[in-house]
Amino acid sequence: MNALLPLSALIDRINDRIGQLIRWFVLAAVLISALNAIVRKTFNISSNAFLEVQWYLFAGVFMLGAGYAFLRNVHVRIDFISSKLSKRTNAIIDSLGIVVFLIPLCLILITLSWPFFVNAWNSGEMSQNAGGLIRWPAYLLIPVGFSILLAQGISELIKRIAFLQGAIPEPFSVEQHKSDEELLAEELAAEAEKHERELAAAQGAAGATSNNNTQGR
Repeated sequence: MNALLPLSALIDRINDRIGQLIRWFVLAAVLISALNAIVRKTFNISSNAFLEVQWYLFAGVFMLGAGYAFLRNVHVRIDFISSKLSKRTNAIIDSLGIVVFLIPLCLILITLSWPFFVNAWNSGEMSQNAGGLIRWPAYLLIPVGFSILLAQGISELIKRIAFLQGAIPEPFSVEQHKSDEELLAEELAAEAEKHERELAAAQGAAGATSNNNTQGR
């Protein structure tokens, strides 16, 4: 399994780059959406092409970002159960889930969605909306997105098996071992602790001032 760790690291780097890229998709979708709203309200003009661009961008974010979410360990999980289990138990459960559910699901959806893309490419299928866009880019997102998720699933499986064998200290990327919720909770706890220290310092300073005034009298 150690021999496969470089492959896992390569997949992780690729998905990290994809994650950086799709951030621009979000920005582009927001700007286009705002522009559409302004033009529609100001000039009473609407464009199906620009509306469908928004849909394509949002579809790209969700389809291409699934592997990135898996890499960052921010996918949906039952935290109140997994948090009570050991890392080893969670790694075993994750490995079984990847092998039994994730990999077969990705393979099935890639197989089923590819013909839709090929047919749309060959026929030049267009949107049924007037002035709409060509459809094959939207269809292509499905097999590409699940291929990316499949690759990340293989990477995560490699890391979890390597962890179970004692080859690596964590069953996932070390920098991604905490979810966004856990990081937020730690940030809030740190802020609360800082506030308590400041309050204690202020109370101490007020007490010292009071003592000085008493002694002065």
